[in-house]
Amino acid sequence: MKVMFMGTPDFSVYSLKLMVEEGYDVTSVVTQPDKKKGRGHKMAHPPVFDYAFEKKIEIYQPENLKKENFEEILIKENPDIIVVAAYGKILPEYVLNYPKYGCINVHASLLPKYRGAAPIQRCIIDGEEKTGVTIMYMEKGLDTGDMILKKEVEITRDDNYETLHDKLANIGTIALKEALMLIESGNFTREKQNDELSNYAPMIDKETAKIYWDKSAEDIFNLVRGLYPYPKSYTTYDGKLFKICKANVTDRKSNGKIGEITNVYKDSFDVACSDFNLNITKIQTEGKKEMDVSDYLKGNTIEKGKILGL
Repeated sequence: MKVMFMGTPDFSVYSLKLMVEEGYDVTSVVTQPDKKKGRGHKMAHPPVFDYAFEKKIEIYQPENLKKENFEEILIKENPDIIVVAAYGKILPEYVLNYPKYGCINVHASLLPKYRGAAPIQRCIIDGEEKTGVTIMYMEKGLDTGDMILKKEVEITRDDNYETLHDKLANIGTIALKEALMLIESGNFTREKQNDELSNYAPMIDKETAKIYWDKSAEDIFNLVRGLYPYPKSYTTYDGKLFKICKANVTDRKSNGKIGEITNVYKDSFDVACSDFNLNITKIQTEGKKEMDVSDYLKGNTIEKGKILGL
């Protein structure tokens, strides 16, 4: 079975590596074009490119998948199946209909919940206690295709975007391996999604990352860990950007104004939310690297009574 793999970030590499190590005939990889990265704005390959290059797999980086740009590649490679994991572009209908065994997607949620671009971040932000990976057939709609199988994982209170990403990427390889075996055997039943149970997980933008201190401490705690280590939730201190990297919900009732710094300790500080105080232990100030509050306070001050977000 000739496989074309489509993916871009680190999450995708897990699935590509699984197929290579399991001996699948991955003859081509399609990934996003190179992008500028870091403070130097140097052009950098996507993680999938680097792994495919190392394994001497044919690599394509089309600007888009319009028929006039991509059809020739598709015909040349002639895949029996296309496996997609966080590629980052919507596949046109002619691509979806081309492979003998169709196009399948490694999607980082328990569909039909969290369709869309940011399922890992959004399930943490929403305070979910479990999520998982769904292997599904792709169709014209956004993450609406028939499901092949699911694998579930627990979301703990210690999880953030980074740790949950790694959990899901790992379990995604197990799910993909099982799904490919089922497809090859032909001995499985496709499960339709219940659209009434679906919700959308849109991309994370600047507004999503902004902290509104009139929300509950629990809601803000979930936002902080859902957006760490990137792009990080933020507020302002004396009008300057102030990112919150790590925080915890306390049992201390808020006794100040919304967003007020109510207590400053040696290694943390409290901020009043709508119900309880949020205790903050790691921050990143404007133009600086992130650091523990204990280290920040050795050369800087955090003033009790200041209101964040003004």
